[in-house]
Amino acid sequence: MPKTMNKRKVLLGGITIAIVALVTFAFVTYPPFSALGMGSKLGKKQGFPGFGIWLPPDYEVHGIDVSRHQGKINWESVSEHTSNDIDISFTFIKACEGRSVRDNYFQENWKEAKEHNMLRGAYHFFRPHLTADEQFNLFKGIVKLQKEDLPPVLDVEMRGSCPPARLKKNVKRWLVLAEKQYGVTPILYTSYSFYRNYFSGKEFEKYPLWIAHYATDDLNRLTKKWDFWQHNEGGRVKGIRGDVDFNVFKGDYRDLLDLCKK
Repeated sequence: MPKTMNKRKVLLGGITIAIVALVTFAFVTYPPFSALGMGSKLGKKQGFPGFGIWLPPDYEVHGIDVSRHQGKINWESVSEHTSNDIDISFTFIKACEGRSVRDNYFQENWKEAKEHNMLRGAYHFFRPHLTADEQFNLFKGIVKLQKEDLPPVLDVEMRGSCPPARLKKNVKRWLVLAEKQYGVTPILYTSYSFYRNYFSGKEFEKYPLWIAHYATDDLNRLTKKWDFWQHNEGGRVKGIRGDVDFNVFKGDYRDLLDLCKK
């Protein structure tokens, strides 16, 4: 066999061994990407097998948000689920969307969460082509807040063909109506990019902010202006079939109670 062929084989063999070693090192050093949840990066997140995802460290208050997509929930199991001294302290529950769509599981989830000593909040999914008044009328007909319930939440995720100025005006109108109705400052939920593009101005400064962003292990690197952070959509909790969104609250439990209806 020609010497050049032997040299080529030796070279290719060496490259193959190096690649295998590198891949093995990476796999052992870092867990598979899918285990971190959609878009999650490595870094400071810490794993808790009991929840099936990695959680941001240094936060003591963790929660979930649910809707009809989770189906029937066993709230007793949810309230008892702990891992590494972390439990589920709060939940946001979808009540409705648009001007006529009610979440079929809301009333059951709302009642059961309260009965199992879970701090609860209700949210409305905003449709930008509809008026704020007609959407809030649906929400207030469904959601009755009690003492120590979290403030109402407006979930804004899309603009569609609605001009930015009209979107902001309608969102502000819904928030004003909610504060007048319930006597507590409502929460605005949106993605980080949506917040940056539409809601970072002074007119929305007073509202607690719940940001959804999965592609970072520390939201504070992007913005200090947040109260709740939805960091993963692939968590697992006893009593819930399938995946569920996970959130952290920026403060401690007493701070969370301070946000609630008095």
